[in-house]
Amino acid sequence: MDEVWLVICNAPDCAIARTLAAQIIGAGAAACVNIMSPCESIYRWEGGVETSNEIPLFIKTTRAKYPALEALIRAHHPYDTPEIIALPLVAGLTAYLQWVAGEIRR
Repeated sequence: MDEVWLVICNAPDCAIARTLAAQIIGAGAAACVNIMSPCESIYRWEGGVETSNEIPLFIKTTRAKYPALEALIRAHHPYDTPEIIALPLVAGLTAYLQWVAGEIRR
């Protein structure tokens, strides 16, 4: 079974979050995307401190599909430098991890 990863990416609003999620699933780059509740982000950008409301996406994919997922997000995300971070899942319900990997192979 391919290694399952959780990828986190923030979108600027709900409409873009939904569009990205649909594009990701439609392209087969992930098995599932959770659109989370809005959060407030405080971060450094271009020498200043910024505050914005964002919508986190939790994206379940595999190590093998990560390059395609990253390319898709970069192509469609409105930010110049979107947050895209990937975490390998070290444990989880075996049936769920098998489901993710199986959906990615389709």
